[in-house]
Amino acid sequence: MFEFTRVSTKDDRQGDIEEGVLYPGISHGENQLRWGFIRKVYGILAAQMVLTTAVSFLTVLYAPINDLLRGNSGLLLFFVFLPFILLWPLHVYQQKHPLNFVFLGLFTASLSLTVGVSCANTDGKIVLEALILTSAVVSSLTAYTFWASKKGKDFSFLGPILFTSLIILLVTTFMQMFFPVGPTSNAIIGGLGAVVFSGYIIYDTENLIKRFTYDEYIWASVTLYLDILNLFLAILRMLRQGDN
Repeated sequence: MFEFTRVSTKDDRQGDIEEGVLYPGISHGENQLRWGFIRKVYGILAAQMVLTTAVSFLTVLYAPINDLLRGNSGLLLFFVFLPFILLWPLHVYQQKHPLNFVFLGLFTASLSLTVGVSCANTDGKIVLEALILTSAVVSSLTAYTFWASKKGKDFSFLGPILFTSLIILLVTTFMQMFFPVGPTSNAIIGGLGAVVFSGYIIYDTENLIKRFTYDEYIWASVTLYLDILNLFLAILRMLRQGDN
C-alpha cells in the first residue's frame, strides 16, 4: 500500500498567512468560508456607519431638520420607536433580497436621525472626543476578541450577564424620565452603559467568528451596529454630563 501525503502549496500557505486560523479545531475550508462571511458582515457594517455619519452630519449642519425634530416631540418620539418596529420585518426578511437591505437601510436611517439630534445638541468638541474614544474602544476590543478566539478562549458566559445588565440599564434610563437625577449620576450611568456595550462588542464579535450562520449576515451586522452605536451614545452621555 502506498501512503499519499498532501503537500501544502505556496497558495495555501499564503492564504493561511493572510486569513489566519480563527479558532482551534476549525478546518481549512470552514476557516476560508468563515473569513468570507466576516468580510461580508463588516462590509455591510461599514456601509451602515457611512450612512449614519452622512445623516448625522446633515442633521447637525442643516438646522431646519434639527429644529423640526426638537420642536415636534411626537415626530421625534416616532423616530425613536421606529427602529424597534423595523426590527421585526428586518428579522423576518433578513434572508430575502432585496427586502433585507431595504429594511436595513430604513432601520439605519431612522437610528441615524436620533443620533444626529443628540450630536446637534452637544458641543462639537465633546462629540469629537466621543467619536475618537468609541473608535479606539471598538478597534481594540475587536482585535482582542479575534486574538482570544485564536487562542481558544470562550466568551459565551457573558451572554446572561450582559442581558441582565442591559435590562437594569434600560429600567434605570426609563425611571429617569419620571425621577430625574443629577449630572453626576447621569455620567455614572453613561459609564456603566459604556462598560455593558463594550462587553457586547466582545460577545457579538465572538458570535460572528463562531456561531452566526452564513445566512445571518444581516442580523450579525445589526447586532454589531447597535453595539457600536449604543457605545458611542453612552460615551457621549458620560462626557456631556461630566462636562456639565
